[in-house]
Amino acid sequence: MIAWTIYITFAGAVVLLFMPRFLARWIALVTTVADFVVSLIAFFQTSIVDLAHFNTIVRVPWVPSLGMNYHLAVDGISLTMVLVTGIVAVSTVLFSWDADHRQNEFFFWLLLVVAGSYGVFLSADLFLLFVFYELVIVPKYFLIAIFGSTNKEYGAMKLTLYSFFGGALVFIGILVAYVTAGSLDLNQLAQFQFAPQLQAWAFPVLFLGFAVLAGIWPLHTWAPTGHVAAPTAGSMLLAGIVMKLGAYGGLRVAMNLFPQGFEMWRNWIAILAVIGILYAAAVALRQSDLKFVIGYSSVSHMGFVLLGLATANALGVSGAVLQMFSHGVIAALLFAVAGRMIYRRTHTRELDALSGMNLSHVLPFAAFTFVVASAASIGIPGFSGFAAEITILIGAWKTFPLAVWITGAGMVLVAAFTLRALKKSFFGDAISSVRMQEGRVTLDADWNEQQNITAAEKTGACLLMFATLAVGLYPKFLLDRIMPAVEAMRCLK
Repeated sequence: MIAWTIYITFAGAVVLLFMPRFLARWIALVTTVADFVVSLIAFFQTSIVDLAHFNTIVRVPWVPSLGMNYHLAVDGISLTMVLVTGIVAVSTVLFSWDADHRQNEFFFWLLLVVAGSYGVFLSADLFLLFVFYELVIVPKYFLIAIFGSTNKEYGAMKLTLYSFFGGALVFIGILVAYVTAGSLDLNQLAQFQFAPQLQAWAFPVLFLGFAVLAGIWPLHTWAPTGHVAAPTAGSMLLAGIVMKLGAYGGLRVAMNLFPQGFEMWRNWIAILAVIGILYAAAVALRQSDLKFVIGYSSVSHMGFVLLGLATANALGVSGAVLQMFSHGVIAALLFAVAGRMIYRRTHTRELDALSGMNLSHVLPFAAFTFVVASAASIGIPGFSGFAAEITILIGAWKTFPLAVWITGAGMVLVAAFTLRALKKSFFGDAISSVRMQEGRVTLDADWNEQQNITAAEKTGACLLMFATLAVGLYPKFLLDRIMPAVEAMRCLK
C-alpha cells in the first residue's frame, strides 16, 4: 500500500497540467493529503517485526537483460522517511496556498520533487533509486529559477551543479557495485562480500556522492545559497526532504554495501561532521539575513546526522535517522515562518530591519510558532530535536567521546544564533525608521499590505508543531520501528 504514495503523487502532477488554474492548489493539497494518509495507515498497520528487514512490496521486471527491476521495499527507516515526507509535503502546499504566479506549473514541480523523494526512500533496486534521485534535481532547479527571489538563477544553477556532481559520484559507485556483484538488488548486494581493496576506494566515492546532497562540509555551500534563492515551498522541501535523500542514500547504499570501506573511513566522516556542526553554527551567528541563518542552521543540524552515522552503533545510527525526521519538520517550520509569515508581510528578512517592527505584537501567531520552532531547533527537552540529538550523542560517546565534547560547543553556538534570530525577528527593541500603523505591519507604497496569518498557514504550522512535539514527548513511537531496521544492517560494529 505504501507504494501508492509514488503513484498518487505522479498522478496528481500529471492531472495538474490539464486542470484549470483555480483548481491547482486543491489538486496539490488532495494529492499530498492522500499520500500522508497512506503513509499513516502503513505506519500503524505494518507490524514492527515486519519493519526489521527491507521487505519487498513490489517487484516487476523492468530491463531484464540488465537485471533491472521495478523493485520497492520498506523497513522502519524508509517508512519513517516516507512519513516525514508526507508531513512536510502537506504543510508546504498549505504555506503556498496563495501562490498566484503560474500555479499549475508551480505545484507540478513541487509534486515532482515529492514523488521523486518517495521513490528514493522506497527503492530496493540501485538503478531505480538513482533514477528517482536524479529526478528530484530537475524540478528543484525550476522551482528556484522560476519562482525564487534572491539571486535565483545563481542559486538554482549552483544547487543543480553540486547535485549533478554528487550524482556522478553515486553513478560511479553504482556501476562498480553492479559490475562486481552482477546485481542491482539492494538486498542481494547487502549480502555480497566485496573485496576490501575495492571497498577502500568505492565507499568514499559513493558516500561522498550522497553526502553532497546532505550538506557535508566543505561541499555544503549550495545549501544556504539555494535556501535563500528558493521560494518558501522550495526551502521547505530542500531542508525538510531533499537533504535527507543524501543522508538516507549514504546509510542505505554506501554504508550497507561497503561496510569494511565504511569502517576505514568513518573517523573522517566524524571529523567532517563535527567541523560542519561548528563551522555552520559559527557562520550562522554572523548572518544578517534570517533565511541565511536558517540555511546555515540546516547544515549544522545535518552534521549531527553524519556524526550519528559515523558512530557505527545501533543507538547512534538510530539517532541519525530520528534526526532526519526531526530536522525535516523543524527546518520546514523555520523556513515557513521566515519566508511566508514574515517576508510576505514585511518584504524584508534583514534582522536589523525586523528588530524595529515589533512583530511579536503585530503577528502574535508567527511569534509563537517561531518560539516553538526555535526551542525545537535548540534541543529543548520535549521536542524532537532533543530526543534525536541526545540519542546521537549517547551513541557517539561510545565511539568518539572527544567529538561529543567538541560538539557541545557547537550546541552552544546553535543556541546563540537561534536566540539572536528570535530576539531580532520578533522581540527587537530597535527604533524603526519605517512608518508604522498601530496594529499593522509595515506600510509600503510599493505593495499591498497583507492580511493577518491565514487559516492555511496556521494549519500547516500546527501540523509541523504537533509532529515535533509528538516525537519529542514520545520518541519510542519512531525508535521502536527504526532500531530493528538499523540493527539488521551490516555496517554496525
